[in-house]
Amino acid sequence: MVHSMMDDVERVLISTEELKQRIADMGKQISQDYAGKEILMIGVLRGAVIFMADLARAIDIPVAIDFMAVSSYGAGTSSSGVVRILKDLDETVEGKHILVVEDIIDSGLTLNYLLDNIKSRKPASLRMCTLLNKPERRKVNVHIDYNGFTIPDHFVVGYGLDYAEKYRNLPFIGILKPAVYEP
Repeated sequence: MVHSMMDDVERVLISTEELKQRIADMGKQISQDYAGKEILMIGVLRGAVIFMADLARAIDIPVAIDFMAVSSYGAGTSSSGVVRILKDLDETVEGKHILVVEDIIDSGLTLNYLLDNIKSRKPASLRMCTLLNKPERRKVNVHIDYNGFTIPDHFVVGYGLDYAEKYRNLPFIGILKPAVYEP
């Protein structure tokens, strides 16, 4: 018998319908804020892919897409604070309007490093968009221009977020049962 991912989810925190509505609203706001401009969306792999794809479709101005892969977690459930770039951008950012898209911001350490890295490349503008904001975990203050949802300090999965590369394909944000990730 195949194990269902739903068996590992304690409860749904943000439903598929709530995600769709909030992303549509964010897309409208971003389209208004960047009216008359083109933006380069930089997705942080791998967690932001599903959110970024839906967000890009909700924006009605020209959008280019690129990705960065960074690591600060290893196999654990909290950030180590040591950031490594695993995949750099293919596009140049100099003189472009950049929108960094993240799945979740908790400690802020990875994002702070990433934003500093991109700023050093001289973009015309740099803004930050996240699906989930977990301020209770913050170690470094980061400015968030577009915030999908502020959530409590739970270990969440789904809609791109994973634990050990599983659960990304759940169509909602769910709280993972502690028994799944605690030793």
